[in-house]
Amino acid sequence: MILLGGDLFHDNKPSRKTLHSTMELLRAYCLGDRPCALDILSDQSINFPNRFATVNYQDPNLNVAMPIFSIHGNHDDPSGDGNLAALDLLSVTGLVNYFGRQREADAITMTPILLRKGATKLALYGLGNVRDERLHRTFLHKKVKMLRPLEATDEWFNLMTIHQNRVPHGKTNYIPETFLDPFVHLVLWGHEHECCIDPVFNSQQEFYVTQPGSSIATSLNEGEAVEKHVAVLRIHQTSFELEKIRLTSVRPFVIRDLVLGAVENLREGDMKAATKLIVATIEDMVSSAVDEWVAEHPNLGPADAPVPLVRLKVEYTGFSTFNPQRFGQQFVGKVANPKDVVLFYRKRRAHVPKEAKAAAAPRAATAEELRVTLPDKLDQVRMEDLVNDLLDRQKLEVLPERELGDAVRMFVEKHDNEAIKEFVNGSLDQVRGTLVDAKPPSEDVMRQTIAAAKQMRNETYSADATLERMLATRRGAVGEGAADGDDALMSDAEPPAPAPRGRAKAATTKSTTKSTTATRGRGRGRAAAKTATAATTRKTMAASRKRRVEVSD
Repeated sequence: MILLGGDLFHDNKPSRKTLHSTMELLRAYCLGDRPCALDILSDQSINFPNRFATVNYQDPNLNVAMPIFSIHGNHDDPSGDGNLAALDLLSVTGLVNYFGRQREADAITMTPILLRKGATKLALYGLGNVRDERLHRTFLHKKVKMLRPLEATDEWFNLMTIHQNRVPHGKTNYIPETFLDPFVHLVLWGHEHECCIDPVFNSQQEFYVTQPGSSIATSLNEGEAVEKHVAVLRIHQTSFELEKIRLTSVRPFVIRDLVLGAVENLREGDMKAATKLIVATIEDMVSSAVDEWVAEHPNLGPADAPVPLVRLKVEYTGFSTFNPQRFGQQFVGKVANPKDVVLFYRKRRAHVPKEAKAAAAPRAATAEELRVTLPDKLDQVRMEDLVNDLLDRQKLEVLPERELGDAVRMFVEKHDNEAIKEFVNGSLDQVRGTLVDAKPPSEDVMRQTIAAAKQMRNETYSADATLERMLATRRGAVGEGAADGDDALMSDAEPPAPAPRGRAKAATTKSTTKSTTATRGRGRGRAAAKTATAATTRKTMAASRKRRVEVSD
């Protein structure tokens, strides 16, 4: 079998060409008449909760020679209308066995896929990507359970597949290995792109961890320049061995550092000589990348080598810079990334508080007070982390911070161009409705009213009702009534919050006319619906204001 640790696709919405190529490859190499010797002993309706509820190689309508088991990652996770992932498309076609999807992120129960081949029994656990902060909190609350077979418990080899941050990016923005149960024998850790495929023993939990990394370079940093590997994992009863295989089809990637101030015979500020040095260094990097690729493919020549990825990081203290994109035009056809082949950075002084500056006498900076802005760290910074850091330092008066962070994440990661706009418009509509109802007599009272409305919205923004699901419900509820969709997002343990002005209007006019509900939605047909039902809407607005108190109660 083939086991994937998530992020089969780099984009949440892969293009039609990408899906076509993927299905073509899976059909060519995974379907066939060779029998599959894996016996599945667990309840397949629990392992694969879809309409067919069966592993693909036992489907009578399919001939599967090499089954693939995969969880989802943070790039191809479920989202949008229907809360579906790209893996759901491959699963319903019988090409991939998609498992490890959790219905609730705050109460996780992992039921293993129980497989048997000869005398070896494998319990395969999967946990698809959940936002690290939420999953970290769920682990701390002891709400993550891993079920084990009742019979011959110690005879099973327990293999867990997870797709989360392994390296700390904050206090709770990662999953420590100590959170995982110690009865696991091997953990296949996805998400991290650096290839550390050799099993590492965790002496505290007494299990091994293997991190295969990404199969291709998706960013230009040091971690991606490490040799890429896959592995053949052989399991016999409760022991295993792992044979790593280097991927020779990966595009060559060379990354170097160049400190202009440390180059001999290079005068400070001589940009003409510095530019010549940079060009010569890049050409040497291209040549070394091609030579290395030819050495790995003795049957092929330099003309067959793929165009390499090249990144030269230049520390330019004492020199000026130039336009990297214009400079990279001379390497078009020679490198795969001509626009960002050069990355400039420089040393800068460490931040010193004003009090320390006033107390300290003027003196030269020590080596400890100088630090380098490493480009690798800049490449690894996520937009979500920047937004959260900014919101932690400066609170907003009107917009809820958590929802704004989710909206930015959807805009960046899910390519949802309307997420931020719809979030802002929805928040402002609610604030306007609150102010109209409260009629604050002064500016101070108005600010208190806005703060109370914001706090109430934060409270009703439960862990289960993410902005992504809320937007998907609004967009899909144009003809069904937005109020029903919003009520469905409420947690059973929480009392319903007072309805915003726009939602209350939609709820009260639903019984009057079906098309009036559509005018309050945010779908593409909003303008047309508003034009067609403007008169009806005006008639129902007065009635909706009178009935708003009942709806809120």
